Amino acid sequence: MRNDADIKLMGIINVTPDSFSDGGLYQESIDAVHQARRLIADGADILDIGGESTRPYADPVSVSEELSRVIPVITQIRSFSDIPISIDTMKADVAREALQAGATIINDVSALRHDPLMLDLVKQTDVDVIIMHMKGTPGTMQDSPTYSDIVSEIIVFFQERLLLLKSEGIDLKRVTIDPGIGFGKKLEHNLSILKHIEKLSSLGQPVLLGHSRKRFLGDITKIDTPDRDLVTAVVSGLCQDKKVSIIRVHDIASTRYALLVSQAVNQAN
Repeated sequence: MRNDADIKLMGIINVTPDSFSDGGLYQESIDAVHQARRLIADGADILDIGGESTRPYADPVSVSEELSRVIPVITQIRSFSDIPISIDTMKADVAREALQAGATIINDVSALRHDPLMLDLVKQTDVDVIIMHMKGTPGTMQDSPTYSDIVSEIIVFFQERLLLLKSEGIDLKRVTIDPGIGFGKKLEHNLSILKHIEKLSSLGQPVLLGHSRKRFLGDITKIDTPDRDLVTAVVSGLCQDKKVSIIRVHDIASTRYALLVSQAVNQAN
């Protein structure tokens, strides 16, 4: 089954022991590859592979450890599929080896700020890149984040980052922006982003939404983390007409169905 809606679906595979939702489930490469096959069968357009948790207060891991988690998975997926693969990392060395193994997109939650060599790597290649808004670091981002107007502040942040990338000779057609749901945001901040996310399209870049199973959904519904796929799909459906280009989720099938229903409603007379 392929996704027939206009929005592309990015399936999450966390090859980690401590990710907030699925930590440990796909820590072994064989399990991660089985999950990749499931996500592809369910209609994923992109796979996002990560070897370091970026949940609040997560401990960082070494380059060697991160590589040992993600490279075998990328290599094995490439043996049976040409689906675009995104490497979710803040480290240039990890991104470089992942690209050599078959990844085609760099997804950096630090917006190329954490590792000064990441910007050089993006300049040296022609791969697409996803940059995300995050206040602080995974270790500090939930320490009382405050904003006066969060959507406006996110737009200013991306204006500055995009200007820098352009000045470095990077074609902005390669760049997708992610407002960073749950990364240095409280419940009210996440809801404001969702309500006004179409405003980000004024920047002229594709917009990625990554709300899957996030804590704010539990704050609203009182549903535990592993069981939030239904409410994740509900939010995804609400974003059908909000100029979102990519939705990053753990469960492709439920979000795919939500988008197809929302699309059919929007196209009705």
